[in-house]
Amino acid sequence: MARTAAEVLKMAKDNEVKFVDFRFADTRGKEQHVTVPVSHFDMDKFQSGHAFDGSSIAGWKGIEASDMLLMPYTNPAPLAPFMEETTLFMHCDVIAQSDGKGYDRDPRSIARRAEAVLP
Repeated sequence: MARTAAEVLKMAKDNEVKFVDFRFADTRGKEQHVTVPVSHFDMDKFQSGHAFDGSSIAGWKGIEASDMLLMPYTNPAPLAPFMEETTLFMHCDVIAQSDGKGYDRDPRSIARRAEAVLP
């Protein structure tokens, strides 16, 4: 069953979530993340994304063009079972702010482009 952004926000409130962990994979497949207090997590994150510095990921962007966005998707959106504070995991697509498209070194974006050329 697909969740909506509103359902994810309600789940976060109902479970007294303290932190939201935006997760994505780098080009080598290593999971990376950015954690924010739940007070910085609202409907705007689903619409506009969460800005982060792409130059902090090895082999991605130079400091001069490092503005990127993490766009969370709603499935899955599990609660972390092993964190001290209640934390919500949000898996994300990586978007290049320069053109608003999926970043060409993001594994999810690479997979989508490959899938698009399949018959």
